[in-house]
Amino acid sequence: MSNTSPTADWELCGAIYYRKTKVYDAIFDQDLELENHLIAGAPYGGAIALFRDEDKLRTYRGTQSTKPSIDLYSLAGRLLRSINWDKGPIKGLGWSDDEKLLVITGDGTVRCYYDLQGDFTQFSLGHGAEQHGVKACRFWLTGFVALLSNNNLIAVSQYSDPRPRLLAIPPKADIHSWTVIPPAYTLSRSVEVLLAVNDTIYVVDSNEAEDRVLTNGPFRYVSVSPNGLYVTLYTDDGKVWVITSDFQRKIGEYESKARTMPKDVQWCGNDSVLLAWEDEVHMIGPDGALLKYYYDGWVHLLPDIDGVRLITNDVCEFLQKVPDATEGIFKLGSTSPASVLLDAEDQLEKKSSKADDNIQLIRSNLPDAVSACVQAAGQEYSIHWQKQLLKAASFGKSVLDLYSSDDFVDMCEKLRVLNAVRDYRIGLPLSLQQYQRLTPEKLIQRLINRHKYQLAIRLSEFLRIPTNKIYVHWACQKVRNSASDEDTINHAVVAKLASKRGISFETIARAAYDEGRSHLATQLLNHESRAGRQVPLLLSMEEDEIALDKALESGDTDLVFFVLLHLKKKLPLAAFFRVLTNRPVATALVESSAAAQDKDLLKSLYYQDDRPLDGANLLFGEALRQTAPQTKSDKIKLAAKVLSDSKDATSTLYKSTCQEAQALIRFQDTLDREIGDSAEGTSGQRFTGLSLNATLLRLLTLGYGKRAAKLQSEFRVPEKTWWWLRLRGLVAKRDWGELETVSQQRKSPIGWEPFFNEILGAGNQKLAGAFVGKCTGLTAQERAEMYVKCGMVLKAGEELVKARDLEGLEGLKGKARAAEVGEVERLIAQVRPRR
Repeated sequence: MSNTSPTADWELCGAIYYRKTKVYDAIFDQDLELENHLIAGAPYGGAIALFRDEDKLRTYRGTQSTKPSIDLYSLAGRLLRSINWDKGPIKGLGWSDDEKLLVITGDGTVRCYYDLQGDFTQFSLGHGAEQHGVKACRFWLTGFVALLSNNNLIAVSQYSDPRPRLLAIPPKADIHSWTVIPPAYTLSRSVEVLLAVNDTIYVVDSNEAEDRVLTNGPFRYVSVSPNGLYVTLYTDDGKVWVITSDFQRKIGEYESKARTMPKDVQWCGNDSVLLAWEDEVHMIGPDGALLKYYYDGWVHLLPDIDGVRLITNDVCEFLQKVPDATEGIFKLGSTSPASVLLDAEDQLEKKSSKADDNIQLIRSNLPDAVSACVQAAGQEYSIHWQKQLLKAASFGKSVLDLYSSDDFVDMCEKLRVLNAVRDYRIGLPLSLQQYQRLTPEKLIQRLINRHKYQLAIRLSEFLRIPTNKIYVHWACQKVRNSASDEDTINHAVVAKLASKRGISFETIARAAYDEGRSHLATQLLNHESRAGRQVPLLLSMEEDEIALDKALESGDTDLVFFVLLHLKKKLPLAAFFRVLTNRPVATALVESSAAAQDKDLLKSLYYQDDRPLDGANLLFGEALRQTAPQTKSDKIKLAAKVLSDSKDATSTLYKSTCQEAQALIRFQDTLDREIGDSAEGTSGQRFTGLSLNATLLRLLTLGYGKRAAKLQSEFRVPEKTWWWLRLRGLVAKRDWGELETVSQQRKSPIGWEPFFNEILGAGNQKLAGAFVGKCTGLTAQERAEMYVKCGMVLKAGEELVKARDLEGLEGLKGKARAAEVGEVERLIAQVRPRR
């Protein structure tokens, strides 16, 4: 940028200054006929899309391709991408705020090109668009409205999850012009459409089409200001009306006196309106003030949030209202503190004493002057004047005792970024306001989409923004476009990215797989540290066993289950089990899951894995849960069959146990049929399902001793077990006579203490006492204690006399009844030594 006066491109329109800054020159080839193209510019200084209008004639040039294409250019005129087009006539061409190109065809097909490289997603408008056809479209930053040939309106409010919806039905009359008010600027927070119908304007939203009852139409152009507060209407007789968007107040009226209809009407910021003819632009400012600009060729208007870009074959200019901070400093005759500060810095460079005089003159307003210089520096495109203003601010803050430099440092950072991307080789001439609205992160994404990786990395590091997305995007393009062999590409990518943090090799591998480079994708996935990102892609690549191994290595059981479930659904059962071979952890997980949810799968696993004992255990467990005797027997028979081919000693023993279990079930079934509910106190109780010991105990309790003895003999129940069961059965039956008979026997396999404890627990102290004397293996003191429990204090004393336990006898006195105290004294006397 030159160091000419910053006011050289200023012009006064009414009471407001506007400036037209030349951003780039020599933009397009002179052979490119802009007048024969549809042109759409992305917001915030983004790319331009050009598509030749099929309805217009063009000069024939034999070297040009006749195939239609959408050409994407930077504002500096550098071709970014040429997208071949074969979908028929285009009825809508626009951009989103994140530089996605939207192309709408006549049949309602919408393509969203999201990266300037030709990749797109696609959806259909529906709602009769294919039947009636799309007539035109209007865009805002996050959506668009399509007008059908039957006047119906279809709105799409977001592109990430497009849900086309039909707005209220408007009148069926001819529509002269129309535009939209974005949802952010309407009371309903949904898009509103302004339709010029007959002599009036209709406002259409999702609920109704309301007539604003205007009488000055028809209106050939309708345009809404960037802030949504004002509407411009252009009439048939060349009048320009500016009214509020609620149609309640007229702001101004201007008569253009033009004999021909303008080609375009746009707002320049929120203060003025531009009328564009082929090579002429009129600016209508406040109070009807007028500025005219003339060009050598066709001019296009590309509106932005704070101005309008004027595009011709020769030049790209940015027309905007002069910012207040800039006007306050540079306006002719300005005596503002900031202007004086700038002059002071100039005097300082000349080493003049006037510098100090100027500082003293604005001493009280110096902080405001510094802030104004900083803000004005951000509004300048000229690097020379940026430096001069920042020098002035630096000089001013050096004089101040207390001043925060945060704003100054922040502005220096922003200007370094803006100057870097404004370079013609990049072609992103952002203003400060556009940069602040766009955000640094989205600016970096625009550089990535243009494959300006080096600049993107440098700016990210400068702005302290993570760079991993940049490296991943570079690698994805490398694997897509490189002509080298897969091993060379893998080595190049890994060598470049191995030391970088936060790199998603899964994303790169997916790009390689999408290009048909499966081997390269597998190699790249080996460098992905997150198994949760590796495994899904490996499964989609049919690398099932590698995916399972990666999941097992991660130690994440949920991830392993995810893979196993996928494999089970995909593979035949035999193939699924073969995958589990030599993977004990996976086998164990399948086993634990199947045990709770799928018994048939578990049986098949045991069979496939040659584990007859586990299979038999499973069948035996199922048998225990059955209630029907025949079903129980069949299950156990099946368990025995599973074990029949095994030569293992444990299996042989288990098979024998199964046979015994079958015999027990048959015996119990016989008992249920012969005894059933006939026995007293057995209502609703069955033998089937009981264990062998429980069956014996129940027979003894019911008094079927012979049947119990037969069962004990058939199943070779150990003698000790049989005596225990017999004891408990007799006690439960309260068969004291039989127990007394038992007490007369000389020997018991289980000893006599169990008899004492069980009978005493049943409350028969007398009979329990009969067994104390037979407990010869106990000490006298222990037998005495047993007698005491039975209430036989004198018997206890006799035992203690035999042991000559004087202390124990003394203790009995407190336990004896009154009638027994004398006898206890006598026993004590027998033991007490004589003097």
